[in-house]
Amino acid sequence: MIAAIFNHDEARKIAEDWIGAWNNRELDRIISHYADDVEFSSPTVMTRWGEPSGVLRGKAKLREHFRCGLEVFGANARFQLLDVLSGVNGYTLYYRREDGATVAETVLVDADGKAQRVNVHYARIK
Repeated sequence: MIAAIFNHDEARKIAEDWIGAWNNRELDRIISHYADDVEFSSPTVMTRWGEPSGVLRGKAKLREHFRCGLEVFGANARFQLLDVLSGVNGYTLYYRREDGATVAETVLVDADGKAQRVNVHYARIK
């Protein structure tokens, strides 16, 4: 893939749809943003699955991870988009969760614009 700066308007559109899918608890719509061979790195992978690397590979495993997340947080799951940053071949979403945690997800996309590598980082607002 040739490196390119990801279009900011497109990144915002993707972010708003992804946030909306989570807030509406639409698992199929959430997972539609990811490539089949996605690599997803998050502390939740370690805590939920005991995976020491913190990495899940593949859309099927990620779907199960998100399904469990929707189940755990139930109707209380609510994300608020704070900002979107554009970068080379991807973007970063910055949002707040229902529990006050702020989250930054850096997403590198494949040639089809689907999330291929995702790194998730958390902070708490007290």
